[in-house]
Amino acid sequence: MSSVVLAWEEHFRRYHPDVQFVTQLMGTDTAMPGLYGGVADLALFGRESNGAESDGFLHSLQYKPLQLRLMAGSLDAPGKSYAPVLFVRKGNPLDRLTVAQADALFGCGQPGQSAPARTWGDLGLGGEWKDKPIHLYAFDMESGTGVFFLRKLQGESKKMNWEIIREFSDGRHADGTAYEAGEQTMDALKTDPYGLAVSGLQYADGDVKPLALAAAAGSPYVYATQGTVIDGTYPLARMTYAFVNQPPGGSVPPLIKEFLRFVYSDEGRKVVLDSQGFLPLTKDDASQQLTSIR
Repeated sequence: MSSVVLAWEEHFRRYHPDVQFVTQLMGTDTAMPGLYGGVADLALFGRESNGAESDGFLHSLQYKPLQLRLMAGSLDAPGKSYAPVLFVRKGNPLDRLTVAQADALFGCGQPGQSAPARTWGDLGLGGEWKDKPIHLYAFDMESGTGVFFLRKLQGESKKMNWEIIREFSDGRHADGTAYEAGEQTMDALKTDPYGLAVSGLQYADGDVKPLALAAAAGSPYVYATQGTVIDGTYPLARMTYAFVNQPPGGSVPPLIKEFLRFVYSDEGRKVVLDSQGFLPLTKDDASQQLTSIR
């Protein structure tokens, strides 16, 4: 997030030239302790907070931090909370899935919902596809993207069909260059006509196709685009967050509140859009965040 945050600071100082910032973005894992330890005024998260982080704040201060949606993750920028997309090979007749069907693929079935899907026929394909097995390629489920993906499919459950899932973690090519998990899942898919991969649009080419997703049966099927990530209609759109210490009955320090007002202003949202990575909140969503700050 550093490029966006530093740009916000530069623009904010045009109105408040005497303000000084100390920005130490050492990763999401360090953010919450900085906040409840009194070191930070704002904790910035590139993902949802987990139970240990929220409990750490609650245990230390006996109340919860104020959580604010900061900006949407990117559509296709590596390292910037990009939206996961489900892909199949171009010759696969499947075009769309509901989130429940995706859960049936990766999980073991949920009570009262569809049975586990293990063959392409379980997803409604016939003919030569009907009895063919499905092979799944996904991010490491302990990674930030993996945890997000799993939670979107299953909530707090972790009943995965590990027998047909192959996980990938970020690594390096032989020449030392980065070999990201999303690139690895896509490479695996390209060699497997019966595969389905979780990846990002930046790794797609003419050999594969993205699937449209519906949040629920009867809901519209939506492809991942810049617009659907910004407005949140794409079911796997990601969000980044800011946490601030707002005690019960108390208020956020005036300077911090003023900075957040700038972040959520039209100018602040344009800074995000100009970053060519993360995406801004909608105007309505930005205004909604401000209403929770006292």
